Amino acid sequence: MLVKKKSSRGEKNGVCYLNGEIRFGRVALNVYSYLLDGVLIDTGAQSLHKYFKAFIDEADFDQVMITHFHEDHTGCAAYVEQSKKLPIYLHAKTIHYCAQWADYPLYRQFFWGRRKPFHALTMPESLASRNARWDVIDTPGHAFDHKAFLNRNTGQLFTGDLFVSERTKVVLAEESIPDIIRSLERVLAYDFQDVFCSHAGFVEGGRGALERKRDYLVSIQHDVLTLQRNGYSAEAITNQLFPKKYPIIKLSGGEWDSLHIVTSILNEGNT
Repeated sequence: MLVKKKSSRGEKNGVCYLNGEIRFGRVALNVYSYLLDGVLIDTGAQSLHKYFKAFIDEADFDQVMITHFHEDHTGCAAYVEQSKKLPIYLHAKTIHYCAQWADYPLYRQFFWGRRKPFHALTMPESLASRNARWDVIDTPGHAFDHKAFLNRNTGQLFTGDLFVSERTKVVLAEESIPDIIRSLERVLAYDFQDVFCSHAGFVEGGRGALERKRDYLVSIQHDVLTLQRNGYSAEAITNQLFPKKYPIIKLSGGEWDSLHIVTSILNEGNT
C-alpha cells in the first residue's frame, strides 16, 4: 500500500496558502500554511517538506507565527530558521521542547515526518505586520499552547486546530473538550469575518461554523454528564454517543479516540 502525497496552492480573500496532503490506505491527512501581510502562519510538516519548501522559498514574509507545537504545524520551522533567518514566534511553554528533536509516536512520524529542532521567540500578546495589527488569542484545548491570530484590519481569523470540523468525533488523549468550549467562546467575543482553519482551509460562514461547533460540544458535554449521573461508565457513554470506530483509533493505538472526548469532560466534572 503506497503513501500518496500532494499539495495545492491558492489565494482566498488576499490570503495565500499551501495545503499539503498525505494519504495511506483509508487515512488521509492534510495541513495548511497561510501567508498574509508579511506573516507566515505555521510551516507545514517535515514529511511534506518539498511542497512547503517551495512555498516558503517563494513567499515574502518578515515573521512566522506558529499556532501550536504539533509536528504538522512546526515541521518546516527549522528550514525557515536556516534559510530565512527571520523571527519565529511560539508560545513560551513549548520553546524549549521545540529546540530539541521532537519525540512523538512512530505512526505520527510516519505521516508527518520527524520535526527537526528550531529556535523560537516568545509569542507576543499582539503584533504588528506591514499594514495591520494582530490579536494573539489564547485558545487551549487541542494543545495547551494553542493560539489563534486575528488580523484586526481585515477581520480574518486564523484558528489553527481550534475548528477542524463542526462535529468532533475523535480527539487526542491530551485534548480537553471543556477547554475547547471556553476557547471557542473566547474567539467568538471578537469581531471577525473570515475564518481560516489549519485543516479545513477557508471556512464558509466562519462565525456560524464556530458557533455550531461550540453548541455541538456543549450538547455532547451535557449528554456525557447526564449519562454519568445515570450510572454509565466512560466506555458505555462512548459506545452510546460515538458508536462508529474510526481507522485512526486503531492506527494510533488509541492516542486518538472518541473515549478521550468523554474522559476529558468527566475529568473536568470531577475536579
